[in-house]
Amino acid sequence: MKAVRIHAFGGPEVLQYEEIANPKPRKDQVLVRIRACALNHLDLWVRKGIGKVPLPHILGSDIAGEIVETGEYVTGFHSGQRVLLAPMLFCNRCVYCTSGRQNQCIEFTVLGNRVDGGNCELIAIPAVNVIPIPDNLDFNRAASVPLVFTTAWHMLVGRAGIRQGQTVLVLGAGSGVGIAAIQVAKLFHARVITTAGNENKLDKAKQLGADYLIDHYKQKISDEVRRITNKEGVDIVVEHVGVATWDESVKSLKPGGTLVTCGATTGYNAALDLRFLFSRQLSILGSFMGTMGEMNEVLGHIFAGHLKPVVDRTFSLHDIRAAHEYMEASQMFGRIVLEA
Repeated sequence: MKAVRIHAFGGPEVLQYEEIANPKPRKDQVLVRIRACALNHLDLWVRKGIGKVPLPHILGSDIAGEIVETGEYVTGFHSGQRVLLAPMLFCNRCVYCTSGRQNQCIEFTVLGNRVDGGNCELIAIPAVNVIPIPDNLDFNRAASVPLVFTTAWHMLVGRAGIRQGQTVLVLGAGSGVGIAAIQVAKLFHARVITTAGNENKLDKAKQLGADYLIDHYKQKISDEVRRITNKEGVDIVVEHVGVATWDESVKSLKPGGTLVTCGATTGYNAALDLRFLFSRQLSILGSFMGTMGEMNEVLGHIFAGHLKPVVDRTFSLHDIRAAHEYMEASQMFGRIVLEA
């Protein structure tokens, strides 16, 4: 099969489009022909050597395609069935997994990180990761769902405990997590304030349901939040940018407010004045991916049309270097998808 592998860490030039052997599924696995694989910032970090995965390595976490064959122990699936893959891998036997908290498993990872992912034509995957999709959901949109929508759902519902009518600040409206978080917050009838760096992204965020827009290059986020909320602040901040926005995110919270973070795209060494934390009784929460239960819950809303994945642009698998360069330029609104 054709695959893109990295044999060394570095820039887009290390992505090698090449022929490799087809995977052979185990008796408990399903062989899937990949039709679409969406990019994530994780792909860039792994490619650059953050985490130091074994080489050669195949990137790609978010996958949709068709079943080619099923292992002897697998039931309930058939050849040609349209599916997406849950990107989470876990031991499925520890106390965390058996209590439905797979993202706390010590062996937890995602496809394309410590194991090979979906930048290829075929993948062998445990049956538990295979989820059928309806005919009205095309492969590109299906591949745009798993990681970011599960992450956003876990942040807002699982960790921050969002309630109807709250005010939520979503950083980075054009990102996958930002797009998902805006929609999840609106599902709970929250008032949503969001940020982006240009008018085009802000206009698209408004179309998704955002109530108030902040251009973070032209406006100070916390000042605008105070103006919008009549100096009250927000109940929840969805933070995944990191150092560049951390101070503004904390300052945007109301007394008793919650900041939930899942990433640090612009750097991880953020500072926090503990006096501000305890005197205003703030909550700072970490969030990492989500559980299988949460993914199935969010997929119910996707399949019903209540939540909508957004595809910015597609590339052929052999044009993956251009896709990485496009992502690093940060001009997209929505997911970048590779078509195999």
